[in-house]
Amino acid sequence: MFGYATDLRSATQGRATYSMEFSKYSEAPKNVAEDVIKGSV
Repeated sequence: MFGYATDLRSATQGRATYSMEFSKYSEAPKNVAEDVIKGSV
């Protein structure tokens, strides 16, 4: 989403705004979680 706000303002001659809002956390797959715990990531 980087650059989207700039493109939006450019397309609307500076009249539009944009913001993002945190939605949720998702559980990591088991293999990824195990790698993080082991410290290999």
